[in-house]
Amino acid sequence: MKEFQKNDLLSFFCILLLLPALASADCTCDAEEEGGNRSEALKYKLGAIASILVAGAVGVCIPILGKTIPSLQPEKPIFFIIKAFAAGVILATGFIHVLPDAFERLTSPCLKENAWGKENAWGKFPFTGFVAMMAAIGTLMVDSIATSYFNRSHFKKAQNQVNGDEEKVGEHEGHVHVHTHGTHGHSHGSLDTNSAESQLLRHRVISKVLELGIVVHSVIIGISLGASESAETVRPLVAALTFHQFFEGMGLGGCIAQARESRLTTIIMVLFFSLTTPVGIGIGIGISSRYKENTPTALILEGVFDAASAGILIYMALVDLLAADFMNPKMQKNVKLQVGANVSLLFGAGCMSLIAKWA
Repeated sequence: MKEFQKNDLLSFFCILLLLPALASADCTCDAEEEGGNRSEALKYKLGAIASILVAGAVGVCIPILGKTIPSLQPEKPIFFIIKAFAAGVILATGFIHVLPDAFERLTSPCLKENAWGKENAWGKFPFTGFVAMMAAIGTLMVDSIATSYFNRSHFKKAQNQVNGDEEKVGEHEGHVHVHTHGTHGHSHGSLDTNSAESQLLRHRVISKVLELGIVVHSVIIGISLGASESAETVRPLVAALTFHQFFEGMGLGGCIAQARESRLTTIIMVLFFSLTTPVGIGIGIGISSRYKENTPTALILEGVFDAASAGILIYMALVDLLAADFMNPKMQKNVKLQVGANVSLLFGAGCMSLIAKWA
């Protein structure tokens, strides 16, 4: 009986020791044999290029064209609700779509196979969180420095204009009392104008930094889709990424609408966003015969860029979109608007999170 118990105990420990090997046996870094033929997958890819292009363009243009409708203008309450939905979409994109992909790539067992013959450090340090954190801090620095620079330059212009007005008042009015009140009036007007310009410049900085974070992510998902040669893999991604691009476009379009850029700049930003994922798919199709997604180089590059993109998107959504609007006096004084914005935020985040089931 004791001998039997010893054998059972020995067998149990042997199984425990073999579990890691058994668990990792299914993991392979070789190119996967994907189902479906390449010609069928290519048809889905070409369809994805068209559908994603249209969805992205429509999504980003809705808030921009909405400025022509009085009720949808940026200073109206309904715009806060639309922007809260868009911010929820962007926040879910960073947390649910991009960051998990970065973790998966930078913690892949395939990175243990170091091509340079050295011990790989990617699995010994949480590089995903580190890169995302540094990207968020970098975004804060760029946001702060750019806004400060434009504020100083515009304040100097406003101050020079005030000084010029003072000289003109001094020339035309010989009375000291009139001159002082004239200066006082001009100063307040200039400060009010400068404050409005400062807010507008901040919106312009936000829109450009946000587009940078979205574009980096869009290129990666485009290349990944284009490089896949499995029709079974591409087919469900077409619809999912179409909705993904539409919702992201709404978020970016809201920021562009508030920035009130020139027509040329707006068109360039819309085209840049709309074309990024389709171009990425085209690049993926072109390199599909040579691109191997499980190689260490591909995993590291995609993982680092995904992590950086996630950090940018999360920072922009929380700080520049949600915090700025939810702390706005207009929303603070309106309980119904607060409730509507919170519901819209949760709805946007929920819709984008649901899409993660397929993409």
